[in-house]
Formats: sequence, structure tokens, C-alpha cells
Amino acid sequence: MDIPALMISYVLSLFYRNFLAVMSPYLVEDLGVTASELSSAVGAWYLLFAICQIPTGLALDRIGPRRVVSVALAVGAGGGALVFASAQSAWMLYAAMALIGAGCAPILMSGMFLFARRFEPRRFATLTGVMMGIGGFGNILGAAPLTWAVEAVGWRPVMTALAVVAVALGLLLAALVRDPPTLEAPAGHGLRALGFGGFWELLKMPVLLAILPLAFMNYSVSGGMRGLWGGAYLAEVQGLSPVAIGTAMLWMAVAMTFGNFIYGPMDQVLGTRKWMVAGLNGLGCLCVAGLAFAGPGPDAAVALIVALGLFGATYAVLMAHFRSFVPARLIGRGVTLINVFGMIGTSFGQFVTAGLAAPALEAGNPATAYHRVFLWYICTLGAALALYILFSRDAKPDQTPA
Repeated sequence: MDIPALMISYVLSLFYRNFLAVMSPYLVEDLGVTASELSSAVGAWYLLFAICQIPTGLALDRIGPRRVVSVALAVGAGGGALVFASAQSAWMLYAAMALIGAGCAPILMSGMFLFARRFEPRRFATLTGVMMGIGGFGNILGAAPLTWAVEAVGWRPVMTALAVVAVALGLLLAALVRDPPTLEAPAGHGLRALGFGGFWELLKMPVLLAILPLAFMNYSVSGGMRGLWGGAYLAEVQGLSPVAIGTAMLWMAVAMTFGNFIYGPMDQVLGTRKWMVAGLNGLGCLCVAGLAFAGPGPDAAVALIVALGLFGATYAVLMAHFRSFVPARLIGRGVTLINVFGMIGTSFGQFVTAGLAAPALEAGNPATAYHRVFLWYICTLGAALALYILFSRDAKPDQTPA
């Protein structure tokens, strides 16, 4: 029962990654914050999420997931939601999102750790895709259903209720999660005794380094668009209403969820992870190019954003590609290492795009602001994809480290 409980908890993590895309009109009206400040708040979520991956990986390999994930979810995500509910300024939103990011950090990693320890390698991508697909319902709940809830009771009561949910899930995980036996005893002294040598061992493997640039950018684009810029673009450039934006983001969330469910098992059908990831990310890059250069109307813009969500949902397969080369005794550190790059890349992208968009937004020129955001995504994702194609080694679904 521990894996289903982790999958249910992951719904909350995906909700928090993306809910500001729908919440932004209400926060702008009530608190007077800007789209750039909200982008920085999303960046704070990803930054703390990423920073917490390192201690999460060490703790998973050394003590297992039960205490790590239950305490983080109840204290971090629960406490952060309460801070958000009482926010009066952008800085309180930053603090709240940082706390929530720290609280959500161990959820997916705990699930992937258990998949790697309990199941054969060929099932890793499928199980990870299923968990990310179930978590995708958080994307869906953070779209139109969130709009309905906020319209009905207001955003502060909604955030208070989410704090209660986080604490309840933390208690549930404490009761249900079972830790597998550890494979590595503490050895050495200093940082090595704490397990940091395992990260260094992984970073010295060229086969893993070739995958990390795309990990840095893979989720940054679809996550950044779903988390904030997609909704803000539809509001400020296309003139859509909050309800219409919620519906558009709902369809993007459905596309991302569908992609996670279908891409995981597809690697066993196609017999490749590298080329599936490369092809789909290339299509996603073309979607962003359409937004940047084609001058789409509202319907076409929504279609391109939804398609980007579908083509960008390859993170589970990319992580499975990476995991194929990670020794079993370093699984916890391996899955968190790639996630560090993924989340730092997304956080970095939010801060950079906020800086790129801010001058034009302040000058009252949103079309220029979002063009700059889209250009950033095209150039960075394209460069990472080129490195991945040129230097990464393919992995079969049943491959294990030599």
C-alpha cells in the first residue's frame, strides 16, 4: 500500500508546481503582485525543491523513504500552504512556495527509489510514468477545478484546506511506507562518511553527464508554460478570461498526464529510450517556435500549448534512461541527482524568463515580453537536445549497469 499512497501524494506535488498559472489573476488583483514576481515565486518552489534533492538522495540510500517523505510533506508542504494562505506580499509568496517545494521534494524520488529496489529494470520507466501520470491529476485539479473552488470560496480558504490535506497525507505515509534494507553502510570520514562520495562517483561517469543537459531543460519548458507563462500569455496577449485560461490549462494538464501514461511503456515497444526522448522534445521545441513566430490567434495558441504539454511529458523516460547506468547501491543518489538538474533548470528558467519579460511588461508591451520568453525556451531546449543527440548513449528497457 505504500506505493499507491506515494502516488496519491504526488498529485499534491504536481498541483503545486502549476497552480499559479490559474491563481495569478486573483493574486494580482488582491496583492498587487506582477507576473514577473509570480514567476520568481514559482522559481523559489523549484529552487528549494532542487536543493533538497541532495539530502533526500543521501537519506533514501541510508535510512529509506518513510521518515523522509512523511515529515517533509507534513511540515514543509503543510506549513508552506498556511504561509501562502496568510500572504500579504510577494515576499510571503516566495517564502510559502519555497517551503512547499521543500516539502514536495522527496515524494517522486521515494517512489522511484522503491521501484528501483523492488522491481526489474524494464519496468522502471513504466512505473515512473504511471506515478507521474497519476500525479498529473494534480495538474488537472490545478486548472479549471481550482478556478471553480477559488471563485466559490476564495483563494485563502482553498490554501488552508490544502495545508490540512498535506498534513493528513504525511501522517498516512508515516503509517504505510516500508523501508527496504540498506545496501551501503557508512564508510570513510568527512563528506564521504555522509555519502557525498556517491554523487561524485556518478558525476565522473561520462555516460550520465551526456544526459544531464537535457534533464536541465526538459521540464523547464513545459513546466514553465504550465506553471505560469502559458496562462499569463493567454491572458495578456490573447485576452482570454480566467475561466477560459483555466480550461486551456486543464487541457494542457490532460495532455501532460496522457503523455506520462503512454510514453513509459512505449520504450519497451520501440526498444529505445534515447530516440523517443529526442523526437518528442524536438516536436515540443517546434510548438514553442509556433508561439514565437507564427502569430497564432487564441484557438491556435491554446492548441500549441496543449501540444507542448503532450510532447514535453518525457521526463519519466529520460529519468529511466539515466537510471539504466546507475549502480543499485547508488539508486537514491542517482534519481535525485538527475532531478536536481531538472528542478534547478526549471527554477533557473523561471528566474531568467522573469528577468527577460519584466522590462517589456512594465512598458506595457506583453507581446514583446512573451516573445522573449519563447525565444529563451527555443534556444536552450534546442541546445540541450543537440548535446543529447550527439553524445548520449542509448539504453534498452531491460538494461542494468555493467
